[in-house]
Amino acid sequence: ENSDDSVLRGRALPEPLRRHDPAAGPYNRHMQRALAWLGQQGVSPAELRAVYEALPLSPGVPELLRFLSERRQLFELVLISDANVFGVEAKLKAAGARSLFRKIFSNPAGVDRRGFLTLGPYHSHQCPRCPANMCKRKILSEYLQERAAEDVEFQRVFYVGDGANDFCPAGILRAADVAFPRKGYPMHRLIQEERPGLFQAAVVPWESAVEVVRYLQELL
Repeated sequence: ENSDDSVLRGRALPEPLRRHDPAAGPYNRHMQRALAWLGQQGVSPAELRAVYEALPLSPGVPELLRFLSERRQLFELVLISDANVFGVEAKLKAAGARSLFRKIFSNPAGVDRRGFLTLGPYHSHQCPRCPANMCKRKILSEYLQERAAEDVEFQRVFYVGDGANDFCPAGILRAADVAFPRKGYPMHRLIQEERPGLFQAAVVPWESAVEVVRYLQELL
């Protein structure tokens, strides 16, 4: 589920924070205001960490993480998330999966002198498709360039995602690569709507990440 929704669920939010108004700025800024309000209400970072730790993983993800853990020498994993590094790290550690990922790319978050959890944008970019605080395509492109400069060559890139902001980075995948969009979610819909021939990677939709495991098993 959406971790931002989980953090705010059940809170008596003031009207301006109950829903994101795009006219008031990007969603990242909306969550900055929401976290500041939670801090003012006495909600501690420890309480928020507990919410992140208790988030249920998507169907089949425990099996996928176990599969990848048993084959660490074959895969290099990075995680790109428009949530925040505080929540992502908390959940991965609680799931015993943090060591699987070489790098986490997410919006910076930390505790300020008031004891409030604060949130910032990840970077700036020129992509017209993505939210102002993060373009996952830029992150993925720069990561692949960085690894190439370090003489690391990947036979294939596998991209697992679900959101609209996962469509943009999947657009740089090559014919040898594989996009795994979650069925019925925005990434899947946008791939289906793309003009034939423009999206190069193989597309393997999934409802449970066990389907991703099966595909990787067959490939190996």
